[in-house]
Amino acid sequence: MKELSIIQKTCDLIKYYVPIIERFPKVHKFTLGDRIINQLYDLLEGLIKAKYTNKKLNHLINLNVQLDILRHQTKLLLDFKLITLKRYEYVSKQIDAIGIELGGWIKKQRQRENAPNN
Repeated sequence: MKELSIIQKTCDLIKYYVPIIERFPKVHKFTLGDRIINQLYDLLEGLIKAKYTNKKLNHLINLNVQLDILRHQTKLLLDFKLITLKRYEYVSKQIDAIGIELGGWIKKQRQRENAPNN
């Protein structure tokens, strides 16, 4: 089931990313760091809620926006030299993998919502 895979990938990203962010200098930990951590947990909660929601499409589209924000926040960490290029590449690949699954889920929901009712 795709929904479970995307949730597991998000949990794995949180487990990898949060300990890194918690080691940032205070000025970044309590600003951008907290925003990223909150974004990660909001994404996880949103994916779990979407799994149980009847009308998923709008919910999934909003999660896709959240994921894009997370991408840009992660890029800022690299720009501020708070993470190494290697960690940035790893996190970006994980975010992209989540994005691919989320995009597939959105496509599937669009097809379901546009299908004629028999």
